[in-house]
Formats: sequence, C-alpha cells, structure tokens
Amino acid sequence: MKKLIAGIALFGTFALASAQTITFDKTTFDYGTIKPSSDGTRFFTVKNTGDKPLVISNVKPSCGCTTPEFSTDPIMPGKSAKIKVGYNTALNGGFNKMIEVFSNDPVNSRSVIYIKGNVDANAPEPKPLTAEEQKQAAKAQKEADKAAKKAAKVAKVAAAK
Repeated sequence: MKKLIAGIALFGTFALASAQTITFDKTTFDYGTIKPSSDGTRFFTVKNTGDKPLVISNVKPSCGCTTPEFSTDPIMPGKSAKIKVGYNTALNGGFNKMIEVFSNDPVNSRSVIYIKGNVDANAPEPKPLTAEEQKQAAKAQKEADKAAKKAAKVAKVAAAK
C-alpha cells in the first residue's frame, strides 16, 4: 500500500513538472507621472516556461478604463506573447488597476498583473524615443494589432455559435 501511495505521489509530481507554466516579464507596470491624453498603451510579455502549449483564455480588467488585448493562440514551450494594456489617460489623478489573466496553467490558472501611475497636467514632457525604441514600439504595436485582429475573429466566430 505504501508503494502505491508513493507511486501516485511521484506520478503527480511528474505530471505537474511537465505542464504549461505562465511567467511574466513584470507583474506591475508603473507609468510614472504622465500628462492627460498621453499614450496609455503598455505591453506585458508572457512566457511559457513549461513543456506543453500555454493558452490564455481571458484577460479581465478591474474597470472599464483599462482595455486589454491578447491572443488565444497557444504559446509554445519557451516562446513568448504580448498582452497589450491600454489605460484611459483622459482621467486625471492616480490609478492602480488590477488585470486578471486566465490560462491553462494548472498551478496559476488565474494570474494578476497591475498597472499604476498618475495622470497630471503638470507632468514633465515625455522624452523623445530613440530610433531603437521607436523600432521596438512599432514592432510591438504591429504584433499587438495582429493579435487583436485574431482575437476579434475568434470572438466573432464564438458569438456566431
């Protein structure tokens, strides 16, 4: 009987060790102090550090002033994807918003990421982006737009069913 229990425990350990695992480049994105109506778009990088495909099934903001965009395409082991988060910077004052990320990670099926900052008319002007930063921002925007189109198609098909 002891061997049976030990075998089941050992199998359970291997089952959890060989699964999809969600990790983030950061769990909080601090906008700092920004001017009203400035760009409120930021990106979180999600990586699958497991050995099975990771699927993000939903990304849910805590309020309507935060708009996430994501793809439901599987993230293969060792690969990354982006979650695009937009904040309505027309709203003055401090903010600290929670965003729930739901996935098929057996240990962290619900992860939480945050955005925070302060929208203030007296904020300093943002520094101009370097050529490399502009290139990275354009690439991230292109990837996010592609993911958003794909997510919209999936939602349209799901709504039609």
